[in-house]
Amino acid sequence: MGKNKLQRYADNKGFENVFEHTDFKDEEPPKGNWAEEVFENKNPIVLELACGKGEYTTNLAKANPEKNFIGIDIKGDRIWKGAIRAQEEGLQNVRFLRCYIDHLEQFFADNEISEIWITFPDPYLKKGDIKKRLTSPKFLDIYRTVTTSDAQLHLKTDSQQLFRYTLDVISDQGLVVSERIDDLYSETELSDELQIKTYYERKHLERGRTIQYVRFYLNP
Repeated sequence: MGKNKLQRYADNKGFENVFEHTDFKDEEPPKGNWAEEVFENKNPIVLELACGKGEYTTNLAKANPEKNFIGIDIKGDRIWKGAIRAQEEGLQNVRFLRCYIDHLEQFFADNEISEIWITFPDPYLKKGDIKKRLTSPKFLDIYRTVTTSDAQLHLKTDSQQLFRYTLDVISDQGLVVSERIDDLYSETELSDELQIKTYYERKHLERGRTIQYVRFYLNP
């Protein structure tokens, strides 16, 4: 492991806007109390899963100051970048949590999360990896353990296979799609949230890839 990574891991431990799953070995996480205890307000909480460098998390937070945002990833060196950006921009409604996504119920209570974003996740194209897809039935069941009854999930992806797979899961589970765009940037009017571009999204666009988006309710 390089010195930069080690330094970033050390920095994360001192950042007030970063929580590590290892922080809760000897104490309980603020499960059910993230808004009041961590953000010190009663605003809705939104998760960005597999947030990477936190670009989308921080930009969503700037666009929606009336909501709290938590970026989740297991890669501490990536979270470090998002945490630094949030500090530099004075974003009080942003936190990061380093943990595995399939452990969400260890950190959040029933009905605690109002919304979920997943932007450009690994599509896990190999047949044996389908259950690792973040829109698989396995993960949707996990999300339901921590979200409100009317929670919606946003997916942005450049993977046509993941997009089609997600639409099939939505159909199989009888879920309601509230918005679907098969070619995001062919639209003349987009919300500020959908116009946010991460480093990797810009790379995808430079290569001529089509960006797809779907928003749907997690519960039938």
